[in-house]
Parts: sequence; C-alpha cells; structure tokens
Amino acid sequence: MNIRKAAVAGQFYPANKEEIKKMFEHYNAIVDKSLNDKSVLNLQPKAVIVPHAGYIYSAFTANIAFRVLQKSQPKKVVVIGPSHRVYLEGASVSLYDFFETPFGDLKIDNEVAKKLIEKFDLHFEPNAHAEHSTEVQMPFIKYYLPDASVIEIVYGKEDPLKLSKVISYLIADKETAVVISTDLSHYYDLQQANRLDAICLDAVVKVNPQELHQGCEACGKIGVEAMLLSAKDLELHPTLLDYRTSADVSGDKNQVVGYMSAAFS
Repeated sequence: MNIRKAAVAGQFYPANKEEIKKMFEHYNAIVDKSLNDKSVLNLQPKAVIVPHAGYIYSAFTANIAFRVLQKSQPKKVVVIGPSHRVYLEGASVSLYDFFETPFGDLKIDNEVAKKLIEKFDLHFEPNAHAEHSTEVQMPFIKYYLPDASVIEIVYGKEDPLKLSKVISYLIADKETAVVISTDLSHYYDLQQANRLDAICLDAVVKVNPQELHQGCEACGKIGVEAMLLSAKDLELHPTLLDYRTSADVSGDKNQVVGYMSAAFS
C-alpha cells in the first residue's frame, strides 16, 4: 500500500486530530454567531477556492468553504495547488493509494488520476507531492467528507487554459468537486496588501480572469485563473465567503499575507 505521508503535520496544522477538531468547532461557533447572511451556508458548490497557510492564520477562512462544500456531498474531491518546493513543468497528478491525515487516511482515486494523466498529457512527479498547498486541505476533507476519495494535482509552470480544461472535465461529473488552493499577496504592509488583494477578490466576484493580471499577486494565480475560465464557460456563480490577512491573528501590520475563500455554485 503506497501512502502519501503527511509532510507538514505539526507545522502547518496540528498533528493531533482532537486539536484540529476543536479548531473547526470553534470556527463554526463564530460563523453561527456572527455570519450576517446565513444563506451562504446552504450553497451547494461545485468548486471552492481556499488558502493554504498555517491553520492559525488561514484555517478560519478555509473552514467556511469546506463547511459549505459539505452540503454538495461530493464523492470525489480534486485538490489543485501550486508547487512551492519543486520546479515543475506542467502539472503532476498523485498516484499514491492513500493520503495520510490526522483523522485517518483518505483514499486516492487512482482510476480518475490515471485518466487525467492520459487525457490531458499530465504526469506524476513524486518529489512534487510533499506540498503544503494541497496537504493542508486534506484534514478538512476527511473531517467534513469522511467517505470521499481525493485526487491531488500540483502544478508548476502550467497554462491556465490547459488546467481549466481539466477543471471543466472534472466538474462535469456530478459526484466530483474541485478545491483550488491559493494565498494572496505576501509580505506587504496591510494597506498595500488590501489594495492588491482587492484586485484578486474583484476578479473572482466578477468572474474576470483578465483582471488577475492587473496586480493580483496570488501564489496560486494560475489555478485561480483556470477556475475562473471554467466558471465563465460553465456559468458558475461565485460567492465570496471570507477575506482576511495574517494581521488579524498576529497583529503585525507591516508584513502581512492575504487569504480568501470563495464558492462556485
């Protein structure tokens, strides 16, 4: 049995499942108490955009997206994130059998993975898969969708149009949902971060992939652009779920990182 071992447990997120569960329950209590428009919790999205920083900074923002995704009850969840450690030409699709999480192993759907490799000329580069942008999403999936299988795609130098074709193909399956992983601007002061991040948010809300090239500095911009191209073609409706920065937790307004989550229904 070939397991994609957790690479950043205990660093980006707690290695203890009870600790993670308490975090999620705490975030959900805040949402239940403070969310003005509760109707968003009834969305049944085909895709979500989520951040991938350490849980202490970004898990509140990601959690609301996975809580909403739970409503769709997908049987397969495809997680797509940028490679931070390994230079990649194109995109790598994981061919492990299982993905390790503190809540237990997630089954990887190798049948779908192999089909994607064959149909879209992708490949499997094992070194690219000790990747936090995808891994931090897996505990959420195992918690909210315990019976779902996953497919992990890590991309490097990739054409957003090609990746969009992969996303559209996946979304056409009623049992499949897509998770796009990205953080926003990195290490600007709060005012500049808000200004740059507003470009990314506006592009998502207006489903305008071209606007991403007018100053959005998302590290997963290729994935976001691919998602917007698919959303435009498939007439998916975007809903912005949350936006915040690391300053909300750290109090440091001089070097912040931006985070957003959105749903496409």
